[in-house]
Amino acid sequence: MINERVLANQEEILPDIIAFNDAMTDALWELYDRAHRIWNSIKDNEDFKGAEIEAKCYLSYDYPKLHPVQGDDRQDLWNAICDAGWNKLYDDGVSLTSLSLPRNDESFESFIGMDDGYNNWNEGLDRELTKDLHLTSAFHNLYEHMEFAITDFVYVREFETEINIEIHK
Repeated sequence: MINERVLANQEEILPDIIAFNDAMTDALWELYDRAHRIWNSIKDNEDFKGAEIEAKCYLSYDYPKLHPVQGDDRQDLWNAICDAGWNKLYDDGVSLTSLSLPRNDESFESFIGMDDGYNNWNEGLDRELTKDLHLTSAFHNLYEHMEFAITDFVYVREFETEINIEIHK
């Protein structure tokens, strides 16, 4: 219902969609780069034989300061929206899948879904208005699969990352 109402006037929210997608792409790049640097520093070390890195990116733990609706109860609402207990798909963060090294050592373009020539995950949006946005698969995942209201996440500009090293011996 929220998406239907907001997207009836997509051109008004378009700058926030663009800024969110850009900020999230930057956060995913930083995650990807850091995970690969960590992996490269441990992969040949005998102490880390059988190691695997899993990297995830989440929306900021703090309610977005840019959101037009502010109030004392908003952080509690945000905590509920971003609770993987309520939305199991969010357990892996914003991406369709977490980054797992060395198992899924793919290019950054592949990780964000921009390697197939299609390079715009704008399903559910005005195709003509958003045709040049290069929305990532993570945007699509939040909007289409996790069913976040678009106004829940497009005001986010900060992200949290998590990188775990697991050793199987």
